Amino acid sequence: MKRNLYPSYLKLYESGELERRVAKALESLSSCEVCPHRCRVNRSEGELGFCKVGRFATVSSFFPHRGEEFPIRGFRGSGTIFFSYCNMRCVYCQNYELSHFGEGREVFPEELAQMMLELQEMGCHNVNLVSPSHVVPQILEALLIAVERGLRIPLVYNTSSYDSLETLRLLDGVVDIYLADLKYLDTDYGRRFSRVKDYPQRAKEALREMYRQVGNLKTDSRGVAVRGLLVRHLVLPNDVSTTGEVMEFLRSIDPRLSVNVMAQYFPHYRAKDYPELARRISPEEFREALRQAEGLSLVRD
Repeated sequence: MKRNLYPSYLKLYESGELERRVAKALESLSSCEVCPHRCRVNRSEGELGFCKVGRFATVSSFFPHRGEEFPIRGFRGSGTIFFSYCNMRCVYCQNYELSHFGEGREVFPEELAQMMLELQEMGCHNVNLVSPSHVVPQILEALLIAVERGLRIPLVYNTSSYDSLETLRLLDGVVDIYLADLKYLDTDYGRRFSRVKDYPQRAKEALREMYRQVGNLKTDSRGVAVRGLLVRHLVLPNDVSTTGEVMEFLRSIDPRLSVNVMAQYFPHYRAKDYPELARRISPEEFREALRQAEGLSLVRD
């Protein structure tokens, strides 16, 4: 019988490499450089940096999500775990109660592993890790426990793309599906609207690394994702999203890259304090964004 290719983490588990990755990731918490902020606080002892998360992850909720793109949600939903806090502070974040204020509760690795297993038992196609960039060590620690208890569905790494290359390399062979935002390719917009100093540089590096690991989106016979990179791009008013530059960059990775160009922007949270972001996009702005994405493999939610 032909052995299943996915999820890839099973091979790492069988070789003992997954356990080594967990140890290396947890070690990094003692002088934290898990994300590009490189706060170097001792999270192992409960010290807090930019992300406001210490030794253990904080989770807001977990459930079968049926609102993602079809290749992610499939027919039975995507097993979504919403992590609290974030390593960005987007002024227009629709989940600001989680990302800015940390709505949720601290969970130990055994409980996080049990969430993964319960999502599998519910029939979800995957475990969808939302805002994971600052809690990769905690995710890997829980994954090892979950695999030992029977986890057998792929991981979706659902990120804003403000990720450390070193951390992403720990996920090589662990994550099969990357679901990655590319917000804008203007450094000043990253500073003003997301509170990070180098978003374009870090996001470009991260997306290239994700693509190197998993390539283009691959689906099974029913159209459900089993591996690959899917990039999301939210169109913002007044071309704050720098859509033309974003699409040019994505074509440079692969002209056939899978991209979801999204029209659902709404001025949530503090967006109305910024004139550039204080309204929804127009139909003309969205049509222009689609025109600029021409040639890429468009995926709709």
